[in-house]
Amino acid sequence: MATQMQWFGRTRNVGKRSKKYLEEALYRRLFRDGGCQELNVRQQLNHFLKSRKRVFKWEVGDTLRKLRDRGLYFPALKLSETMSMRGMNKTASDQAIHLDLVAKAKGIVAAENYFISLPDAFKNHLTYGALLNCYCKELMVEEAEGLLAKMKEVDLGLTSMPYNSLMTLYSKTGQHNRIPGIVQEMKSNQVMLDLFSYNVWMRALASANDISGVERVIDEMKRDGRVAPDWTTYSNLASIYMDRGMSVKAERALKDLEKVNNRKDLSAYQFLITLYGRNGNLLEVYRIWRSLRLAFPKTANISYLNMIQVLVKLKDLPGAEKCFKEWESGCPTYDIRVANVLISAYAERGELEKAEELKERARRRGAKPNAKTWEIFLDYHHKKGDVKSAIDCIANAISIGRGDGGKWIPPSETVHELMGHFEQAKDVKGAEGFVELLKKGVDNVGEEVFEALIRTYAAAGRKDPTMRRRLKMEKVEVSDASEKLLREICVEGN
Repeated sequence: MATQMQWFGRTRNVGKRSKKYLEEALYRRLFRDGGCQELNVRQQLNHFLKSRKRVFKWEVGDTLRKLRDRGLYFPALKLSETMSMRGMNKTASDQAIHLDLVAKAKGIVAAENYFISLPDAFKNHLTYGALLNCYCKELMVEEAEGLLAKMKEVDLGLTSMPYNSLMTLYSKTGQHNRIPGIVQEMKSNQVMLDLFSYNVWMRALASANDISGVERVIDEMKRDGRVAPDWTTYSNLASIYMDRGMSVKAERALKDLEKVNNRKDLSAYQFLITLYGRNGNLLEVYRIWRSLRLAFPKTANISYLNMIQVLVKLKDLPGAEKCFKEWESGCPTYDIRVANVLISAYAERGELEKAEELKERARRRGAKPNAKTWEIFLDYHHKKGDVKSAIDCIANAISIGRGDGGKWIPPSETVHELMGHFEQAKDVKGAEGFVELLKKGVDNVGEEVFEALIRTYAAAGRKDPTMRRRLKMEKVEVSDASEKLLREICVEGN
């Protein structure tokens, strides 16, 4: 036990600990230099683990939370596993977090096996709830229902959380009609509904177009007294009204949203701006924007992004440009996402020169075009019939990839139309070059692309004795019509 306390002391005073300990908080070590890039985090984690330096338990908990929030599940799992081997005394809550990490990093079967391996003392509402949540995220309805039944059987003293997970699962799988039954079961079992329960119930009734039922839920919350509607409740209510064209009731709900936002939540302001924008009320959009700026003088990039998006959708381009210039003059980091909104607006209006100029200005400020930037220009050039420029945009987007590190894939409709252009132009060289480009972005370009390529060869009267071999290597099976064309373009016997 003494060894464990040496490794995982309770004090949070990092600066005064001995040289045996890491000289800084663990999460700061992992996120230094490369920010939140997974490769950098993994390298820093390996350096820490090899060093055998000690850390406090609270640091491990904080670090695991930050890694999970950033979607860095593999490094988080490795840290959790290694700290266990080094003597960290895990609570049931720690085991629940570990189980969630196993599911995200290794899959649901590994999470099930981990749960089975837990001592009975750790099989409580926390670990059962973690596994239930995993089933719900994987949309495994039967497994989730079976596990909840088991939780009732072993009498865990259920709270609203497992019921909320199941209701969310039903919502995601389109089984909204089953949610009112879960609510009634909670009431019968004396399980108190929380805000999340009420909000999911509201949305389920809205999906059935039962607006009077939605309003009864709000009234029930107010009568209950234990759970008061918050800004998310009124945000949901306003959105429900807007979906049905009930703009007057929607604006009343937005006024209620403002009243309950006494803690001046940034997200609440942003939802107000978005929802007033959806309702077409430009004056209210500007009024809430002024309130947001007063509440948050150091206004974040995300707030400017949201405001400029709303102004562009409301066709207030001068207002969007003014807001953009205000952001641009004071932003600590130039966010390409904000610039993309105006670039897109210019492109849609056919003002390519303005769009290009803004892209270059962003580049000079250190914000390189991302895949979305090139998507905007791709859409413009494609509509104009400028095939060369469109393909250049695709090449740039593929080379950059998505922001989450994944591959960027061009829209299938665009690929189809570009391959059709090459076929019509009998341009075999262009088609082949485009296919090679697509292979850089996707693992399998598919039979549709290869069939278009075959038709291009046939239209141009060109032969390719290797085509069948290529199709076999790509594991592509073509239609009877394409097979007929293959006999024309392939040398006999190949």
